[in-house]
Amino acid sequence: MDQALLRAYLSTVYELPSPSGPVRASLDGDATTDPAQLPDLLRSDFAVVTAFNPRSMALPRKVNEGRHIVMRDLLIIGCYRVEPCVGFEEGTESSWREPSWLVHHMNRDEAIAFGRVFRQNMVLVNRNARPELIVTDYTFDDVGTTVVGNWRLR
Repeated sequence: MDQALLRAYLSTVYELPSPSGPVRASLDGDATTDPAQLPDLLRSDFAVVTAFNPRSMALPRKVNEGRHIVMRDLLIIGCYRVEPCVGFEEGTESSWREPSWLVHHMNRDEAIAFGRVFRQNMVLVNRNARPELIVTDYTFDDVGTTVVGNWRLR
């Protein structure tokens, strides 16, 4: 696994919707953080998936948007509660922002399946207040390889 890309994934800031307002967090937090201090959303089970830019290849905006809508429709047909969210680089001059879906109560295996179908390098799964980056593209690394992070509020 490319270490620079892994660092970029861990430092990505996710803006996630919650009833009390948006939660901004990354996965590069301190391991000693007490989960009880995290917002309710970050203590719940969910996945973050996207259809944008498969295998890190930038696609035209219209193509990405079409793929993203297809993913949303499949998630809804699967009876998931889905909300829009976004991942982005903070503190850089980059304008990279990747629209994603926050999928409540999605299990790990199904998140991996969505990542594989839409050719994503990784998906984010949160279980028991612990975020996990899970490889979903076999050309990137073994499917299912997991990097456990720690939430850091931004």
